[in-house]
Amino acid sequence: MSSITLASLQMVSTPRVADNLNAAQSLIERAAGQGAQLVLLPEYFCLMGLKDTDKLDIAEPFGAGPIQGFLAEMAARHGIHIIAGTLPLQVPSAERVSGDSPRVYNSCLVFNPQGQCVQRYDKIHLFCFSNGSESYDEARVLKAGKQPAVAEVLGLRIGLSVCYDLRFPELYRGMGTLDLITMPAAFTHTTGLAHWALLNRARAVENQCYVLACGQGGLHESGRRTHGHSMLVNPWGEMENVLEEGQGVVLGQLDPAKMKAIRASLPALSHRVL
Repeated sequence: MSSITLASLQMVSTPRVADNLNAAQSLIERAAGQGAQLVLLPEYFCLMGLKDTDKLDIAEPFGAGPIQGFLAEMAARHGIHIIAGTLPLQVPSAERVSGDSPRVYNSCLVFNPQGQCVQRYDKIHLFCFSNGSESYDEARVLKAGKQPAVAEVLGLRIGLSVCYDLRFPELYRGMGTLDLITMPAAFTHTTGLAHWALLNRARAVENQCYVLACGQGGLHESGRRTHGHSMLVNPWGEMENVLEEGQGVVLGQLDPAKMKAIRASLPALSHRVL
């Protein structure tokens, strides 16, 4: 298999969906023009609201809605695969708990070059953090997903994950042998400085696969600052390309021959006991 061109599209999303879709379109067009075959958008690419509950107002039913329509159109127009960071999807009435506060799924969708959604992953691990000056609890408005998901496109087995999932290595081991892990995120600046690069490199090394990570990267209108540092990490744990902050495209090559050589020289995956 020949090398595959990947692109991570870093954004600094706003509370306005239309502005964010325009920014995403510009980045998708730029990446496709540079030969990207698969592009990754960040978590909450379509909305970084002023408050947590803002995402409830734009939630779409799975399979319909302007955000999903935009993604399908972009994939088909440019003939590329799009892994769409995350967007809020409505929780079907059959899955709602009586008396519970409104919640949505934080969902990652995969679109093929025909504009069809071919895989969905609902974020399993919900972030909770407080250090006195910052406080986050995604469970206030998000419903946790239940099942891991692997997308099989371009001859690759791609492990889908989102942000806080990065801290749980058992998620990826449970998916079996992977060629690529995708990691759309909105890591806080505080936790990102400490752990973002470290964890992305660790997941690449222990799974001997590529990791394509895509962050929100800057100061948002709510006052929240995200870490950015979108990157492509190879199976040896080397960062092949990275964008620290701001909007932009991180382009790189997934080289199956390099991955095969690393696995042959250090056959750690075949040495697993547990």
